[in-house]
Amino acid sequence: MTDVESLDPAATTSPADVEATPTKHAGLALVLILTAQLMVVLDSTIANIALPYIGNDLDISQANLTWIVTGYALAFGGLLLLGGRLGDLYGRRRLFTIGLVTFAVASLLGGVAANEAMLLGSRALQGVGAAMAAPAALALITTTFPAGPARNRAMAAYATMSGVGAAIGLILGGWLTGLDSFAGLDVEGWRLTFLINVPIGLIAAAAVPRILAESESHPGQMDIPGAITGTLGLLGIVFGLSRAGEEAYGWDHAQTITSLVAGVVLLVAFAIIESRVEHPLLPVRIFANRTRATSFVAMMIAPAAMFAMFYFLSLFIQQIMGFSPLEAGFAFLPFSFGIVIGAGLASNLVARVDARFLAGTGTLLAAAALFMFSRIPVDESPKAVLTALADGGADINYWTHLFPFIVLMAIGMGLVFVPMTLTAVHHVRAEDSGIGSGVLNTMQQVGGALGLATLSTVALHFTNGQASEVAKPMAEAITATGGDPTAVVPGTDLSFLEAAIFGSSFPEGAVHAFLVASMLMLAASAVIWTFLNVKHTELATDAPEGVHVG
Repeated sequence: MTDVESLDPAATTSPADVEATPTKHAGLALVLILTAQLMVVLDSTIANIALPYIGNDLDISQANLTWIVTGYALAFGGLLLLGGRLGDLYGRRRLFTIGLVTFAVASLLGGVAANEAMLLGSRALQGVGAAMAAPAALALITTTFPAGPARNRAMAAYATMSGVGAAIGLILGGWLTGLDSFAGLDVEGWRLTFLINVPIGLIAAAAVPRILAESESHPGQMDIPGAITGTLGLLGIVFGLSRAGEEAYGWDHAQTITSLVAGVVLLVAFAIIESRVEHPLLPVRIFANRTRATSFVAMMIAPAAMFAMFYFLSLFIQQIMGFSPLEAGFAFLPFSFGIVIGAGLASNLVARVDARFLAGTGTLLAAAALFMFSRIPVDESPKAVLTALADGGADINYWTHLFPFIVLMAIGMGLVFVPMTLTAVHHVRAEDSGIGSGVLNTMQQVGGALGLATLSTVALHFTNGQASEVAKPMAEAITATGGDPTAVVPGTDLSFLEAAIFGSSFPEGAVHAFLVASMLMLAASAVIWTFLNVKHTELATDAPEGVHVG
């Protein structure tokens, strides 16, 4: 083991900080950490299947529904760096516990939300709790398990949970959304997708002091200006991209332009602040390591495509194919098995095969899957759409057009998550592991928020264009069959004309979103193949770099 103090004379790190040693509670600690990771990742997708029902109950527009997903990801990603630094300064176990309690309280507020503002506010607060818990969780793994097989297995389990949690969120969300009562109480099923987190979060928080040891605190100052400018800058960019895709606004609208310009200015200010303050929220030097920088960039682009896939495919399966919430949830069950297979392969191979080959191959598989989603055959003609409305869904074969590519996507992402997680936090000093893992999680969540905002803009552009073209012929087709275009479709708030237009236009937007998502995944693959050159033998060592990060 390399002597840190010989590399950095100013270092005050104790030997315990340099080399992680498993405790007698290491197994229980990993279970607790994975439970928390499952909870925060699960909430990135659990509401996806419930979106149509939430929209109907709380009168939320189609454009604003994306904020139920994006709002959580943005608060989560925007505050992760702050959460990582707080853990480094004041103790990771403490922040982990506070984060779990905050998440549980926010979930309770979401479950009883009476309007759109209350629901979106609760989602943002969930993101705040997740931003405190997630970086502490990953940092606790790096300081509990030593480099080598033990850490590889723990990281593989953590990375697997990142993907499995997203799929489980869809399955659990589908089951809960389909319920109309629970424990003898009448309750809308979508509310249960939030309320289920309350007991899990509180029980996990109560177990933390008994299982996890507190990390050493490292004195320093909080970079409040950096936290404010960084978070608001990201919010401005995402909000501007979302507005650009809405028919009522567009790219040339003053609100869109102002939001995007303000976001860019704030992010530039953030970069300037980080380069000058003594204790930056995002140390610029953390990107000086080529391996870490490559991993961060790749883990920003790849999840952007993956989470957008969950969003659009969950809506497509329900609103175009006519699946029930539970059926839609189980449609994603193969993703859980696929990512376990991919992560298991990566975990076994990462000690013998360079991360570049594993993650590079994984991104190519995922890109191929996304491209095939863009080729789903949908007949958008008036006759076919009206037939689908009458039959309860379009005639699309799940086993032929979705199942193989859901599995392919999952295996690919399993091959990506494990090596990218290891390379992103490798060689970060123990006292900085909170901020290092915070950057990794930030890239994933911010990438997801930006990806969904961007792809939603693409989808809305093509959806609106198709809607304009089919509105008149669709109304004529309904009238020709003896129907009333203004009559309400049973069980919905839509007229037959509105439902028919949606059935013809949404697939047009979705397939273009999948196509752009496949391009994003290819971009992530290009970054990995070109710049990730760390050898597998290096991942078996735990020596920190000589340069103090932070």
